[in-house]
Formats: sequence, structure tokens, C-alpha cells
Amino acid sequence: MIPVKVLAVRYLANASPALCRELGIPEGWPSLAMLTTDCDDATYIALDEATKAAEVEVGYSRSFYAGAANASTPNAGEVIGILAAKTPGGARSGMEAALAALSRVGFEDLNGVPCLSHTVSSVGSFLAAEAGVPLGSAIAYLIAPPLEAMYGMDAALKAAEVKLCKLYAPPSETNFGGGLLSGTQSACAAACAAFRERVAEVAAQPRE
Repeated sequence: MIPVKVLAVRYLANASPALCRELGIPEGWPSLAMLTTDCDDATYIALDEATKAAEVEVGYSRSFYAGAANASTPNAGEVIGILAAKTPGGARSGMEAALAALSRVGFEDLNGVPCLSHTVSSVGSFLAAEAGVPLGSAIAYLIAPPLEAMYGMDAALKAAEVKLCKLYAPPSETNFGGGLLSGTQSACAAACAAFRERVAEVAAQPRE
């Protein structure tokens, strides 16, 4: 696994109401926990984990253009995530859960080609909304460079009884692609395996 670098973390115990409104933070959730990292998709999975571990919501999240290798400043990285809570303690608990998750999830290096093929066995509120599935559903979170992603998505959809919930058509903000699939946990795992196999195939032999 390619380790995720957490670049900056900060807390706001009682954020400005005007700032909260502009960010789309739910009313009554003024305590914020913010982080930036060098990997957007792993961070989104980690933020979702936070919603299951503490009374928090993902108040704001956004990928940055071109990816971490082209970050504009040392602590910008590839993504910003903001957790919102009703209390400062809740915000810190959520961030602790997210940071713990980031030590367990990330991309693989397949002959120089990064690939994320991760089964989320039970989604929290963030990924449930992103995929349009009920809380607790299983999803396959699949990301790779543009051609590899589309080639792999086709294989993933054919490998098991899964539903395409969201396609990240290339280029994404970070010039990747992929998608979210839903199904049983075993079906999602099979889809992940098929996706990874196809990405590895292209990495080993880019041209047929």
C-alpha cells in the first residue's frame, strides 16, 4: 500500500456562522475538524469511517486540481476534508477515527500504476449519499488512471452482481477515473479483484 501523508490538521471549536453557511455546514454543527492529505479517495473513505465512529457529518470535501504531485503549497496536497460536529469533543473524535482509517487504506502500486480497489463493507452517511445507497450497504470503491479505470470498470461490472452507482468519468480533478459499485460484500470484493486485475494487466503491457 502507498502510505497516505496527512499534511495538516486543525480544529475550530465554534466556527463563524457565516463561514459555516458558505461551506454548507448543517446548522447546529459549529465544531469543525479540518485536514488535508496527499490522497483524495483514501481520505473520502476515511471521512466516511468518521461518520460511523462519532457524531459527525462530512460538512465539506473537495479534491484539488491535478493531484498532490502538483500541489500549490506544501500543506495543500490533493484534498481538503471538513468534519462538522455539535461539540468540539465530537469533532476531535471524528478526526481521530479518520486519521486511524488513513493508516489502513490507500492505493497500490502496480508496476508504477496507482490503483485503489477497496471494499467498504458498511458505508456511513458520507459514502451512502455519494453512492445513493442505504446506510450500511457494501460498496466497491474503484479508482485508477483514465484508461485503466474504464477498462477495469467494465471488468468489475461483469465479474459479479453489482450495480453502477456512480461513474467518475475521466478526467477527475486529479486526472483519474473510476466509480462506486454496490452489491453484497462478496460481490463487491469480486468486483474489486476484477478491477485490480485489469489495471495490473495494462500496467504490465500498455499496448496490445
